Amino acid sequence: MSRWGPITGATPLAFSPPLPETADVVIIGGGIIGVCAGWALAKAGLRAVLIEKGRVAAEQSSRNWGWIRQQGRDLAELPIMMEALEAWPGIAAACDIDIGLRQAGVYYLARSAESMASYDQWRKAAQPYGLEAKLLTRAEIAGALPSASKSWTGGLLTSSDMRAEPWLAVPAMARAAQRDGLIIIEGCAARGLDIAAGRVAGVVTQAGIVKTSQALVAAGAWSRLFLQRHGVHIPQLSVRSTAMATGPMPLVHEGAMSDGKLSFRRRMDGGYTLAGSFHELYLGRDAFSSLRSFIPQLRSDPLGTRYLPAAPRGYPDAWSTPRNWALDAASPFEAMPVLNPPPNIAKMRAVMVDFARTFPDIDPPQMRAAWAGMIDTMPDIVPVVDQAEALPGLTIGTGMSGHGFGIGPAFGRILADMIRGVPVGHDLSRFRLDRFGGAVDLGQGL
Repeated sequence: MSRWGPITGATPLAFSPPLPETADVVIIGGGIIGVCAGWALAKAGLRAVLIEKGRVAAEQSSRNWGWIRQQGRDLAELPIMMEALEAWPGIAAACDIDIGLRQAGVYYLARSAESMASYDQWRKAAQPYGLEAKLLTRAEIAGALPSASKSWTGGLLTSSDMRAEPWLAVPAMARAAQRDGLIIIEGCAARGLDIAAGRVAGVVTQAGIVKTSQALVAAGAWSRLFLQRHGVHIPQLSVRSTAMATGPMPLVHEGAMSDGKLSFRRRMDGGYTLAGSFHELYLGRDAFSSLRSFIPQLRSDPLGTRYLPAAPRGYPDAWSTPRNWALDAASPFEAMPVLNPPPNIAKMRAVMVDFARTFPDIDPPQMRAAWAGMIDTMPDIVPVVDQAEALPGLTIGTGMSGHGFGIGPAFGRILADMIRGVPVGHDLSRFRLDRFGGAVDLGQGL
């Protein structure tokens, strides 16, 4: 497996047992949320089956920046993220390879006094949770980045934050979960839910049906399409984000940093993962139907998103993608086992120029690999972690909005406990399914 790029559909199958006839829980989606939830369920003694249409972590879970951060989190997420941070060292110890877990801190670099004020506001709001985040002066930032040509106003540091290699970590976690009893099946699309007497009775896959009373949808960018066939509507959109890996470079800093325009983190192979502040939205049927929910976000960041005219054929929000299909025929999910959007190379070249200008005393970065991922984004940039009351047996963990990698171990544990019917230990009201006024219409798609 490549040590410096995401997993793709060309990656050989690693998990291919036969499809079981029954399970206590079926998890739909092999990203970090599904893997962590399945791992927790298996540890609790349940017969859990994870179904992945392509490869484990082949979509956003291996395409993210690899930041494991508390810094800047929505305050409702913060205690959950703090739980995840405590879990990561044990996860790394359980893995069969070095996943690159390092505690090197996350820095937000301020380009203006207004940014510093917003950092200070968040720092003060986070203090009751016991998080140690420190405001840094211009001189302290200069000391942390002595080779930088820029002079930032100051910054915010959370020194306990971590980093890891996503394309190594999530598959290694899946292997550890398999050793603990989780059944993982790649190359097997879940087509839909089998409903009997108004509740979940099974999951229909391209290889047959698994009878179960509990299903967890953790399908990332595909969750909305899967759910709406069963009348469960969420205003989730898929946003394209591009990143790249450089070859090995001299040390700039061991941690992860962002100034709102340029973002980078050190990798275990001696290179950097670079990204910019831009993101791109394909305008499709779902985008138009969810416009009202996203208006506040668009007003707060009117120029941060580039709009593309239409999603390519086969994407979740493509105009030609079916919104309803028979469960005994091929679905949109097996038509595209891995969603592998092309990266925006022009934007990444601009990011490399920005990095070279920021650190002029070292050789300019060379692009070793570039990739894009489709981020499952919600209007308020926090996920849906809830159960569908009108469809008993259905649990949802989606809309991680680009923040799922670091927090995945805790949300996975929470979803597992939710399914088991035991206390989850956190206030989840911020993550309710119905917070946008959406409905569950059991007359659709059943």
